[in-house]
Amino acid sequence: MAVKIRLARRGRKKAATYDIVVADARAPRDGRFIEKLGTYNPNTNPATINYNADRAFYWMMTGAQPTDTVRAMLSYRGVLYRRHLQLGVDKGAITQDVADERFNAWKEEKDAKIEGKRTGLVDAKATAKQAAFDAETKVKEARSEAQRQKAAALLAANAPAPAAEEATDAPAEEAATEAAE
Repeated sequence: MAVKIRLARRGRKKAATYDIVVADARAPRDGRFIEKLGTYNPNTNPATINYNADRAFYWMMTGAQPTDTVRAMLSYRGVLYRRHLQLGVDKGAITQDVADERFNAWKEEKDAKIEGKRTGLVDAKATAKQAAFDAETKVKEARSEAQRQKAAALLAANAPAPAAEEATDAPAEEAATEAAE
């Protein structure tokens, strides 16, 4: 019996989530399976992969063949690297302690990289939101300045006659005061 580690689709239309399952290769995609290893949600950024690493490792060591997508996920999470190290231990190339040490170092580095991506995305989102707010504030200020200028121009257009008469009266009064002296 050929055993595969593959995805079984769940969720609604255009918002799918998947179960990572171990199933007979002849079983339907969403049908009968041997064991559920975890879940995969591609709708988040970065994609959420929750699975039982020990059971996935067990099935990989017993010969289960992952599909291309599941292989990429298991590689991303280190199950294939752990299998590679274990095969080296079985052949006698390295000891179990060295293999565990290498895997733990790789795992810590990978987790830090994933967390860095998450925080980078959050920071980028906050920066984009602040930039949009600043641009909106700038547009709002320009709009209010234009309205203020328009209102000042409207006031100036409605009251030019009295201002002109006062301007002509003032030089005449100055001339009369100078002549009197």
